[in-house]
Amino acid sequence: MADREIPPVRHPRPAYLRPRSLALVGAGGAVGTTVRYLLEAAVIPAPGHVPWVTFVINVTGAFLLGALLTALARTGEDTGARRAARLGVGTGVLGGYTTYSTFAVEVHSLLGAGSTWTGTGYAAGTVLAGAAAAALGLLLARWLVRARGGEAAP
Repeated sequence: MADREIPPVRHPRPAYLRPRSLALVGAGGAVGTTVRYLLEAAVIPAPGHVPWVTFVINVTGAFLLGALLTALARTGEDTGARRAARLGVGTGVLGGYTTYSTFAVEVHSLLGAGSTWTGTGYAAGTVLAGAAAAALGLLLARWLVRARGGEAAP
């Protein structure tokens, strides 16, 4: 048996690592982060009080993400413009707009300052309201897609 060289296996680069995909996420993230920064800079909570701006940002972001992803998934394949919208708006804009890290720091600050009930309520309320908002966004998108006759899958 003669030794022969086996050619290397070439795997296509995953779609999320392609330069265009990275640019969409980066540009969208810059927009979302800027909007969040401007909103949070406009209303700074007093020490020991619920940071309502972050709460509203995270809940509205969950709603919009639930609606966007449901609408995209129910109207066709994750290719072309749908993939660009998912990456640019979903991962980019809404990923930059919402903020788990600020939420976690705010909960830690409230608890560390002795505002146990406020911190605990803020933590639980944000998680529950975010889940409810995402579910409402999902339901609204299902209804809108069905009403427009654009549903690709049952």
